[in-house]
Amino acid sequence: MSNRRRFGLKRQDFLKGSIILMISAAAAKLLGAVFKIPLTNILGGIGMSYFSCAYSIFMPVYALTVTGLSSAVARMTAQSAALGMYANAAKVRRTALMLFSGVGLVGSLLIFLLAKPFSLYFIGSPEAYGAVAMIAPSVFFGCITAVERGYYEGMSNMYPTAFSQAAEGVVKAVAGLMLCGYVTSHPGTVMGLFPDITDIRGAAAAAGVLGVTLSTAGAALFFGVMRLVVRPHRGGEAHLMSGRAIVRELMATALPVGIGALVTNLTAVVDMWTVIGCISRFGSGIKAPAGVTAGELPSFVYGSFAGIALTVFGLVPSVTNMLGKGALTCIASACGSGDRAAVQRGTMQALLTAVIISVPAAAGLFVLAPEVLGFLYPRQSDEAALCIAPLRYLMAGMVCLCASYPLFSMLQAAGKPSAPLKIMLAGTAVKLAGNLLLIPFMGVDGAAFSTTLCYALILCLSLRIYITTVKIKIHIIPFVNALYAGFMCGGSAYLTACTAKHRELSRLTVIGASAVVGGTVYIAFLRALSADRTTVFPRDK
Repeated sequence: MSNRRRFGLKRQDFLKGSIILMISAAAAKLLGAVFKIPLTNILGGIGMSYFSCAYSIFMPVYALTVTGLSSAVARMTAQSAALGMYANAAKVRRTALMLFSGVGLVGSLLIFLLAKPFSLYFIGSPEAYGAVAMIAPSVFFGCITAVERGYYEGMSNMYPTAFSQAAEGVVKAVAGLMLCGYVTSHPGTVMGLFPDITDIRGAAAAAGVLGVTLSTAGAALFFGVMRLVVRPHRGGEAHLMSGRAIVRELMATALPVGIGALVTNLTAVVDMWTVIGCISRFGSGIKAPAGVTAGELPSFVYGSFAGIALTVFGLVPSVTNMLGKGALTCIASACGSGDRAAVQRGTMQALLTAVIISVPAAAGLFVLAPEVLGFLYPRQSDEAALCIAPLRYLMAGMVCLCASYPLFSMLQAAGKPSAPLKIMLAGTAVKLAGNLLLIPFMGVDGAAFSTTLCYALILCLSLRIYITTVKIKIHIIPFVNALYAGFMCGGSAYLTACTAKHRELSRLTVIGASAVVGGTVYIAFLRALSADRTTVFPRDK
């Protein structure tokens, strides 16, 4: 077998596949931070409100058309591969590409056509129109990429997903910052070419969004090249499902998950609508900084919250989300064979890995919020100061979200694809009610606190439904140990930060020293509390 073919077909088990995806997700998030953080420093709170408004309409449509698609293709491919039906797996891939390319095209057209009325009438920000329109083609490219990623993940090969995420991150960072930088450094040229532009920050936000669109095109191009150099697996059982049966099964799996993801992303729309609306009516409790008028203050607060606090909040969950991809095929195979021990083993591996990663990150960000935000956003000190308290309110919710992501994938693998939808509807209702009740009294801190309540409810409901479905027991002690070690991590990081600031050390030194001490304490306590570590990560026999 050639090297090309081995690359295309090499399989990984759950832990190895999950580690590959988490490393790639971490790299992609690092590249995303390289893009988003300088972008925020360039655009400021007002410009980021235009950028975030584009995402608020893009993400629900993208979620509906793309999110469930990758999982649905992965599940059908995994089932075919397990039975040696490689020709059927290839047919699933072809059918999904034809079907969802059309769906993606419709989604892109929908965003483009709704861009102007959405900007004018829904959010009252006509300057956001360019950013919203520029992001429309991403849905089409995203559908193509989702099918290809799902196919390789179903073949238990996580490398193509990992490399495509890296390609996407590189293109986004390079193209987005270059385009945005060009617009801000040549305002006269840009406004001369587009006389309808009245605020150069809106044009700069649109340029940054265009970089995102180009990155999705880059990921799709990556898979096009892969098709030329990687030969598919051949042989095995020759039975083929009919195209109609494939479409029916794809839709039965993808639609509930996509609707669930749609509801998940509606929380961003809830924030946009309620934060801007409530602060416009009830005030924010803060004084408008220099250069921001009273009328611009609601957009400034929302742009700061969405562009800074929620960006930092989403860094770790985007990495642990990859655990769900690795767990899906593992749990699906175990449930299909009736191996309850394997289900319990895979469940503990996924959930505990998510908690072990997220707890120290949450403790560190809670303690070091002023230093981290000040270091990341040195040119936007007003925006960063505004986000310190909201970021702290978000940290408990971050841990809940990190654990919920693999649970959603495992629910789908266990034959409950519609459960996440119902769970997310309940969570979104809590989010909406929390925002409406808390923002008038707490300002943007209320939006952050209601987000944590939302994800705490989601985790509890997901865990209860999953345990009832697969009929396993979750060992609670390893999770308690991780939480206790996290408290010790946060405490030691706090003491280190206080000592370093008392000695007037630099901000970066404070962050580095606190992270090293806190991380060391966390690992030491975790090892000491988990004397029998084989119960934490049991291995296949």
